Amino acid sequence: MSGSRTALAGAALVAAATLLAGCASADDGSTSGTGAPEKLTFVSYGGSGQEAQIKAFQEPYTAAHPNVTFANSSPADVAQVKAQVQAGVVQWDVMSVAPAAAKQNCGTLFEKLSVPKLDPKDLSPQAVGECYVGNWSNATIFGYNAAKYPEGPKSLKDFFDTAKFPGKRGVITNLQNGILEFPLLADGVAPDKLYPIDVDRALRKWDTIRKDTLFAANVGALQQAASADQVDMFLLPDSRMISLLNDKKNVKMVWDTTVITLNALAVPLGSKHKAAAEDFLQSLVQPEPAAKIAEALGVVPVNVNAKPNLSENARQLEVNGPVNTGKSVTQDIDWYSQNFDAVTTRLGNWLVG
Repeated sequence: MSGSRTALAGAALVAAATLLAGCASADDGSTSGTGAPEKLTFVSYGGSGQEAQIKAFQEPYTAAHPNVTFANSSPADVAQVKAQVQAGVVQWDVMSVAPAAAKQNCGTLFEKLSVPKLDPKDLSPQAVGECYVGNWSNATIFGYNAAKYPEGPKSLKDFFDTAKFPGKRGVITNLQNGILEFPLLADGVAPDKLYPIDVDRALRKWDTIRKDTLFAANVGALQQAASADQVDMFLLPDSRMISLLNDKKNVKMVWDTTVITLNALAVPLGSKHKAAAEDFLQSLVQPEPAAKIAEALGVVPVNVNAKPNLSENARQLEVNGPVNTGKSVTQDIDWYSQNFDAVTTRLGNWLVG
């Protein structure tokens, strides 16, 4: 998500060449007929998040549908989808995607979905779109190394104050993780006045601490950096923060204003297993799997009827629970869907500039 248009196009061409070279011998597991074997290629971001989805979503589904198996891969990348669609060699069936990207590319890169089993009243707002189904909501949380800062930072302003709190910062360049919202909030913008986002102002704020910040390409990279004490304070999703707590890292949270984003799954246009993929997507937002993924990752379930039995560490990250003494803001999917390409290009140029 952090690449420029040029980088995106280049990646798409490379991916297309790779796909075309291997398509003649690829075993896509495609079959036809009710109850016939089907293999769904599931693509996410790897690591603990994907492992949790295998256990919470895939294993129960295959137990109920023995004819369906999964092949897991990572990382999820819209440029790869574009390459596959343009080459006419679509090998992915379900993939993690920003809802805004799925909405912007609905019908061109992603399938329009038929999910009649889902009732909007059972789900959080915008959990189901024309071309995506939300699998959970992430809270990107301000965490810090308590050994480095015994007194601790208290607000987002402290994240940008290197004089008072010297040390390395960490943020993910993915637009879903608040890279544009957090600097504006720290700069005094009210949560209800964030959109439309002033991208230039957000990047100017990052300029003030650029040399002290690790701009991580993905959640796994920032999680690893935090675990290795390579960053002293960081903006990390709850689904990765819980791994630090489970590993007994000396991490504490700052509850100022937290950015909540919907994580979603979509079906690349031209999938040979669209019907099976749609059925799988409808299954994973039912109360039980929605509760299981929340228990595993400390995330917010999209099904309002889910009753997760949260661990002590997960409760420390419960953005909708009593631990959150600050405010929360939910990303505006509509704004991002209208501005996704332009903002991605602007951010990408700044990152390499």
